[in-house]
Amino acid sequence: MKILTVCIGNAERLPGKSYKTGINKNPFRGGVLVDAEGLVGDAICNRKHHGGVDQAVYLEGSLTLDWWSEQLGHPLEPGTFGENLVVGGLDNRDVAVGDRFVASDIELEVTAARIPCATFAARMGDPQFVKRYTEAARPGVYCRVIRGGTVTAGESIELRSFSGARVMLPEMMATFGRRLSTEERARYLAAPIHYKLRRALEEET
Repeated sequence: MKILTVCIGNAERLPGKSYKTGINKNPFRGGVLVDAEGLVGDAICNRKHHGGVDQAVYLEGSLTLDWWSEQLGHPLEPGTFGENLVVGGLDNRDVAVGDRFVASDIELEVTAARIPCATFAARMGDPQFVKRYTEAARPGVYCRVIRGGTVTAGESIELRSFSGARVMLPEMMATFGRRLSTEERARYLAAPIHYKLRRALEEET
């Protein structure tokens, strides 16, 4: 696998919105420093719901973006979904919590599935896009930074599978906001899930 594109964004206002967002990402030529909070220079405007150590880097698989291009009837420019990295040959449906993406300088650990929001729908110019994205069951990938460094488009990246019980990202999106069974909760808690979800599940026990 290769990193096809590295994207960062600036704080901007979407049409019809009063607040600024960093969802508009653009390809960056050259190396970008990655630290515990993500790509240095990438705008994160709403830190209550975005960014932070367990949502430091957001990535999309090229196969998933190709699928969306077919569904939407036009090519998707890199960064359209707000992704920081596009990984060639990756289908988001094959990713589980705890999987790791390892490049020469950086190592990322998957923590959560992307849950679509109104800002995403506004970015896509479709008020029904939250529903459409959810029904597609191909969620984007949030990661924490295990090892920081410099990331550059064109470099190789390896996907290493989590050795424990698998919590696949489509399942995580499908169960968002739903009370889990005892068995499901135990499996989720055994994986390195996003700290906010872990706290919520622990409070249920």
